[in-house]
Amino acid sequence: MNAKPLQSFPTLSSSSSSSTSNSFPLTQTLALHWASPPPSSSTTTKSKHPFRVHTATNHTSPSDLSLSTTTTTTELHSSQDNKLLTLLRQRKTEEAWIAYTKCTHLPSATCLSRLVSQLSYLNTRVGLTRAQSIITRLRQERQLHRLDANSLGLLAVAAAKAGHTLYASSIVKSMLRSGYLPHVKAWSAVVSRLAASGDDGPIEALKLFGSVTKRVRKFADPTIVADSRPDTGAYNAVLNACANLGDTKRFLQLFDEMPEFGAEPDVLTYNVMIKLCARVNRKDLLVFVLERIIEKGIPLCMTTLHSLIAAYVGFGDLEMAEKMVQAMREGRRDLCRILRDSNLENSGQEDQDGDRNGDKYRDKDGDVFVKLLPNSIESGNYEPPLLPKVYAPNTRDYTTLMKGYMKAGRVTDTVRMLEAMRRQDDSSSHPDHVTYTTVVSALVKAGLMDRAREVLAEMTRIGVAANRITYNVLLKGYCQQLQIDKAKELLREMADDAGIEPDVVSYNILIDGCILVDDSAGALAFFNEMRAKGIAPTKISYTTLMKAFALSGQPKLANQVFDEMLHDPRVKADLIAWNMLVEGYCRLGLLVEAQKIVQKMKENGFYPDVSTYGSLANGIALARKPGEALLLWNEVKERCGVKREGEVPDSSTSPPRLKPDEGLLDTLADICVRAAFFKKALEIVACMEEYGIPPNKTKFTKIYVEMHSRMFTSKHASQARQDRRIERKRAAEAFKFWLGLPNSYYGSEWRLEPIDGDG
Repeated sequence: MNAKPLQSFPTLSSSSSSSTSNSFPLTQTLALHWASPPPSSSTTTKSKHPFRVHTATNHTSPSDLSLSTTTTTTELHSSQDNKLLTLLRQRKTEEAWIAYTKCTHLPSATCLSRLVSQLSYLNTRVGLTRAQSIITRLRQERQLHRLDANSLGLLAVAAAKAGHTLYASSIVKSMLRSGYLPHVKAWSAVVSRLAASGDDGPIEALKLFGSVTKRVRKFADPTIVADSRPDTGAYNAVLNACANLGDTKRFLQLFDEMPEFGAEPDVLTYNVMIKLCARVNRKDLLVFVLERIIEKGIPLCMTTLHSLIAAYVGFGDLEMAEKMVQAMREGRRDLCRILRDSNLENSGQEDQDGDRNGDKYRDKDGDVFVKLLPNSIESGNYEPPLLPKVYAPNTRDYTTLMKGYMKAGRVTDTVRMLEAMRRQDDSSSHPDHVTYTTVVSALVKAGLMDRAREVLAEMTRIGVAANRITYNVLLKGYCQQLQIDKAKELLREMADDAGIEPDVVSYNILIDGCILVDDSAGALAFFNEMRAKGIAPTKISYTTLMKAFALSGQPKLANQVFDEMLHDPRVKADLIAWNMLVEGYCRLGLLVEAQKIVQKMKENGFYPDVSTYGSLANGIALARKPGEALLLWNEVKERCGVKREGEVPDSSTSPPRLKPDEGLLDTLADICVRAAFFKKALEIVACMEEYGIPPNKTKFTKIYVEMHSRMFTSKHASQARQDRRIERKRAAEAFKFWLGLPNSYYGSEWRLEPIDGDG
């Protein structure tokens, strides 16, 4: 079942008029649901165990698992199965697939499992599509239990490698629900992909890892589940998820339980620990990770040194990164001493400047790192260890330093580094395509597109092939400079001359470029062209196209894109997508529609953020409904409220605390002042001052003078009317006092309620 293209929108036409389709049908990413438990004859554990383990690659004979129904059809089915099985044993996968498509019945479990295994093992788009089609057929016929764990595990690995992480995860989860325990190489590959993906990927990686280990622990005899027990690679994958989340406590917990499964930390484990230190702002601990590796006698690799250089570059400490590279160039082994001395210098500078960078992390994570890196506490009692041998910097190290120069805007230093690398005697230090792409990125960032194209031409001349990333960087540069025609020309050159097909990132860049020149029709054309080529849209693709329609005043089209995004199981709609939908309606002042979207957002478990409230505030101003601003302010005020001392918020039911920005509060204050809601306006400006946002008194003074300077001046109002407006008059006088305008004296009984009061 293919996704419908977005070419049927009523107000726009696309250059891609033919029906488009994705490479992988939407149904492929649906979670698997077993119709019935696997046959008991295929289990390898005693019946008292609730879970089955399938790890053997040898299958039973087809006659044991065939689906014979009558004596008349048995011979035909058996003949087809034997032919299919013979082709599979001969590794003739293509011919086996053709034979499968010609089968008049559902082949035996052995044939199906082998076919899915071999198709998955191809690691090609076609192979994966065919394997998934078998899964779809079995699911529809309620026969998924026919596949063994070996075939499902290989399919999960293939899907993960192809970037279909959600689909791969659904396979592993369904295996667990059915009592299968996949091989550690299969489920850890999925955990690894989840850990490195965005959104909730790292959290899902932790959940999946926990589900597998929980099942493994249910077996008293570890030999039964030996092939499914987590190994060092599996732990490295889940520890990477913790590092990406900055979850130090969970990292320590998993690190401590590694010996339970006989997994020993290796150099990659400590490389991940370097990432954790960087993520939680503990630059001072990086050197102690290196020392720990040396002390434990773990073979050091260049990846560790590269990770350290990358960490310092990430901190913006290019001086430390340069010291590392220079020490390696000089063949020095006392790198730990150099890094420690630099730590002391930085620490002294922080003390002098009063900048305690990272103190909040030291307080929160101190105990964790004491256990992970006990050598950091005892560092004053021993000399820093020497590297086991000399490590010369390579292309990757130099290129990482170049990226630091690029991010700092040091274009000249980036180009000079390229020239220096060219002159290196050691070929392992010569520039590669990543190096040249970094130079291209630096030039594009500086707006020097002509020079960037010259670097691309030089790559072609010297035989360093540019890759898709290089072209995407150039595409983005042209789009940022609003040169869409040149971007289109480069896209054709990329495909025709270089033989590099654009990917989803390429099209996302072009769609965003069309937005910059206010060309929503062009954005739609690129979106449909991408799908016509079989390139599956990502979350960014959908939200970028939604942005095109929202900014062009077509919120209904943005809503159509959003609906399709919700029905695409490969992507997950996030808060950005919801906010883009709200923004589309608010830009036209369609407040009721926007509020309905916000309500749906809450029902789907998303809490509005500053961007959501900012869009609503702008929509209220455009719709001229100041009463709605009061309701919105009450909600914002509640979200900004400080919890009572000692109160522990329930994260499952309470929305996260909101930190308002200047745009939101200024818009709300502007609405309230124009509507003469001075009491609420004072509450808002008090909130602004609390968050260090200076209110624009000049603007509010001008509004008051132009709109309200003659308020309460009528001498003909009845006494009853005058009594009713006493409170409003007192609020107006207080607001005039805040502005510095002449005002009548009001006594100390006037009091503005606190920001978290009930108003």
